[in-house]
Amino acid sequence: MERRELFSSLFSSKKKEEKEIITRPPYFDGEDSFYKGCVDCENTPCVTFCEENIIVILDDKTPKLDFSSGGCTYCDECAKACCNDVLKIENKKQINTSIEIDISKCLSWNQTMCFSCKDPCLDDAIVFFGMFKPIIDEELCTNCGFCVNVCPSNAIYIKKVQKDD
Repeated sequence: MERRELFSSLFSSKKKEEKEIITRPPYFDGEDSFYKGCVDCENTPCVTFCEENIIVILDDKTPKLDFSSGGCTYCDECAKACCNDVLKIENKKQINTSIEIDISKCLSWNQTMCFSCKDPCLDDAIVFFGMFKPIIDEELCTNCGFCVNVCPSNAIYIKKVQKDD
């Protein structure tokens, strides 16, 4: 397998997996609230006021977080801007995803020194054993997504959506 084919296969499998998972902003009460309040929203203030520009609107007119260009700082701006009370500061919680490292794709797990995921982690949730073998400390991880797009081998991905509280 050529090197170009290897990287192409890694990138295409990640994009396919991301399309299957809808990661919501961390300020909602329940999934139903999006379908009740977002359908009539035409100004999409949550998108406009997102400082990291990671909120996108899906075809069904509901918001989704897209970690391909950054992560969520939990700044509250999308909730403050929501005019239909779908996103509310009082509903603030951890983003409803689980982020995972695929050790078969991770450069560090495969004996290549790489700290790309650790550097942007605001919560110090990525712990290395020695110079290699990073893991995500689930107790510290806020699922902000900053580590997802910086991984050069696409080893960090969104595993699943957690149940709503």
